[in-house]
Amino acid sequence: MTAQQYSILAVDDDPGILDALRFLFEEEGYRVQTSEKGDYAEALHDDNGGLPDLIVLDILLSGKDGRDICRKLKSQADTRHIPIVMISAHPDAERSARDVGADAFVAKPFSIDHLLTVVQSLLSSET
Repeated sequence: MTAQQYSILAVDDDPGILDALRFLFEEEGYRVQTSEKGDYAEALHDDNGGLPDLIVLDILLSGKDGRDICRKLKSQADTRHIPIVMISAHPDAERSARDVGADAFVAKPFSIDHLLTVVQSLLSSET
């Protein structure tokens, strides 16, 4: 698959990071959706117009813990296959992200090249 055929959902409560992620992924040719609300990611289901191919999910969201969202998505039959990259400014959060089923962890501030490598690797392993 080419990048244009993949969709990415980025969830972070920082609009600046969402803008940067949107720009980064769109520059690479991905289709991108963003949300500042963890509720949006938590409510994903196959019947709402298709699922993203990958989710980039911040651990600490306003009023929500991204680890709870990840755990929920990984426990549901229609979303468990979606790779989730958790991001956080707390590098010690990697273990807890893996414990709830995250496929990868990237510490903030992140290297653009590193994040792209992680995303491309997860998407290519899905095909």
